[in-house]
Amino acid sequence: MTSAPTVIDQSERAGVVGAVAAICLWSAGNVMVVEVPMPGMQIAFWRILLGAVVYSFAVYVSRGSLTRAGFVASAPAGIVIGLEIGAFFVALKHTTVANVTVLAALTPLVLLAVAARRFGETVTRFLTVVTAVATIGVGVAIFGSTRHTSWSPKGDLLAVVAMFLFAAYLAMSKRARMSVPALEFQAWLWIVGATVLIPFALLDAGGVDVPTGSQWVWLAALLAVPGSGHMAMNWAHPRVRLVVASMLTLAVPVLSSLGAVLFLDESLGWVQVGGMAVVLAVLAAVIRREARLVNAR
Repeated sequence: MTSAPTVIDQSERAGVVGAVAAICLWSAGNVMVVEVPMPGMQIAFWRILLGAVVYSFAVYVSRGSLTRAGFVASAPAGIVIGLEIGAFFVALKHTTVANVTVLAALTPLVLLAVAARRFGETVTRFLTVVTAVATIGVGVAIFGSTRHTSWSPKGDLLAVVAMFLFAAYLAMSKRARMSVPALEFQAWLWIVGATVLIPFALLDAGGVDVPTGSQWVWLAALLAVPGSGHMAMNWAHPRVRLVVASMLTLAVPVLSSLGAVLFLDESLGWVQVGGMAVVLAVLAAVIRREARLVNAR
């Protein structure tokens, strides 16, 4: 009588671990993008194109297949993530890492209603309140960054666009993963994403701008680090609630901002630190509560 709940608990714990791994990889990738000696849109296009090649080959090696049904289910998420990465990478080149990632932390606020209506997940008063508190923390952190010379309203606007696209991507990915294996989904994701970004990349560069040898090394590193984060999160989707996965993204601004301080010589004011502390406290509360709910079953 107790074996079934144990299996469920282990699966959910594994899902949380996979989601946390994705958050860590994405956070590191945000810092890496700033260092890549290429324009943001070019980084996005060539990194996604490289991912399309690598994951298509992985599907072939694993004796899998890229099916028409998989394409139909995956295409919406592929379109959205292609546009999201393009906007996000350009934003990272135009404003502070802290601003871009803190704005991205508004994703859970957007997804609360989606999780309840589309996936039948329970959105409690607790989750609603802590999301509102986290949003206030985001606002405080943004306010504290406007004194930095690297701050740019254009970059912040692109970050907001990327945030809405990323929220849509998480919801679409969870839906697609109900019917498409993780590896096939990942391949279709990058194939569609690269196709969507072709006109943007051509306009941005004024034609075809093939990366140099050293730039390919950076692109491969981005595929290996934040790109693997997408694989980890997409694997976790069937095992973790959407609302929890989205709340975990609140750790990204804290980790990425600390990385920017250590490796990019960006600075953090006390107001920014206070706002991030609020966000981090909310994240800790959500994780603790989710662990208690799992253990109580």
